[in-house]
Amino acid sequence: MENDPLSLDEIVRRVNAKAADYCALSDRIWAMPELAFEEHRSAAEHIAMLEREGFRITSNIGGIATAFVAEYGKGGPIIGILGEYDALADLAQVSGVTEHMPTAKGAPGHGCGHNLLGSGSALAAVALKDALANEGIAGTVRYYGCPAEEAGGGKTFMARAGVFDDLDAAFCWHPAVLNEVLTKSANAAIGARFRFKGRASHAAASPHLGRSALDAVELMNIGVNYMREHMPSDARVHYAITNTGGDAPNVVQAFAESIYSVRSPHLPNAERLFARVKKIAEAATMMTDTSMTVQIIGGCSNVLPNKALQDVMYENMRRLGPPAFDEADLAFAEEIREAALTEDDVLASVAPDNISLKDVFLHDGLLAMPAHEGCDMGSTDVGDVSWIVPTAQCQTACFAIGTPFHTWQLVTQGNLPAAHKGMVLAAKAMATTAADCLRNPEIITRAKAELKQRTGGLAYRCPIPMEVAPEDLRTKAV
Repeated sequence: MENDPLSLDEIVRRVNAKAADYCALSDRIWAMPELAFEEHRSAAEHIAMLEREGFRITSNIGGIATAFVAEYGKGGPIIGILGEYDALADLAQVSGVTEHMPTAKGAPGHGCGHNLLGSGSALAAVALKDALANEGIAGTVRYYGCPAEEAGGGKTFMARAGVFDDLDAAFCWHPAVLNEVLTKSANAAIGARFRFKGRASHAAASPHLGRSALDAVELMNIGVNYMREHMPSDARVHYAITNTGGDAPNVVQAFAESIYSVRSPHLPNAERLFARVKKIAEAATMMTDTSMTVQIIGGCSNVLPNKALQDVMYENMRRLGPPAFDEADLAFAEEIREAALTEDDVLASVAPDNISLKDVFLHDGLLAMPAHEGCDMGSTDVGDVSWIVPTAQCQTACFAIGTPFHTWQLVTQGNLPAAHKGMVLAAKAMATTAADCLRNPEIITRAKAELKQRTGGLAYRCPIPMEVAPEDLRTKAV
């Protein structure tokens, strides 16, 4: 349609008009990395930008001070675009170098690219808002400021609070090394802290009077390791000993703690496996004459893909084309590949389905939609949103192929021009797909029918109990 304000060309024009402002926002967030639930400055930066654009802000969503919703428009359809901005511990890093150069010892850094994620999503929301505002089109766009993805539950708490319930469609993205529409599911997960309490005593003079909490932790770990042979092959169990009870070997440890994360492709299966883990912990207390408490500290649902939305997003990404990387972008990608990445890193980025890309430094194509859906072994709180509203995700090439997530190698690339180009492509992909939903409500109708089919008519059930508060998730769980 000529002069259609929601056409791909018009949305691209609107994204390009404000891209520089939101690349600058991304760089500011990169320079102020904040950990999960502590993203006060990062959230404030996003809010300030969106308020200037005319969005109405609702803060403190789900009891989280750094969660917010920015809304523009009236009536339906209601489109949600999800953003994140939390960083990771111990990943502070100088930008644009090929060696490990922390800016401050032990300081956080954006090792998962959430500076780009939040800003790119905001750019998409603003471009869509501009189309609605200038043309008087019915519809509402919401930007969801979602904290604490790395802690395993920011969106889960927001879902529990009901803030996604009236959406018609939701879109999100993730910075990565490849350009693609994400079609796989992801595992549901449950995280818990196990605290064991015993009785201290002198380990040599009176060991019979002691009851070792550390022994209970070790026996639990042993029991779970024996369980691994007898659990579904697509499930995962991880643990970390977070408190050994002290450094003195001549003291029977009166307190010890471990954290467990249980994953499975479906939440009920994860819950059943977690119940077995709890039984093993209880058995460990019986063997050691200790006591134990269990605290849920994280959880998320499995992702429900939505082909109706994915097909539209894929067609838009095909028409948009890949990021326009230049010689300087390619030169740095080659340099960091040679200096700081291994062959295994590269193969992990592209194997097994895209091995032909192993000699490419920056991805300048678009991966084809796979014939069959699979399941990523990781977990994301986007899963909780996908159970409530049809949701589509993409990822774009922001980093050199071979760059692992959660590393200084990713941090050092996070505010470079190549990362900006990938971010802007993601904004265009989300905004054009959202615009298509506004232009053609039949897309939403098909997407909702597919969601109903995938859920089997089951309502969303939050994996985090009501008694668990956001502050309980400050330790990474999933």
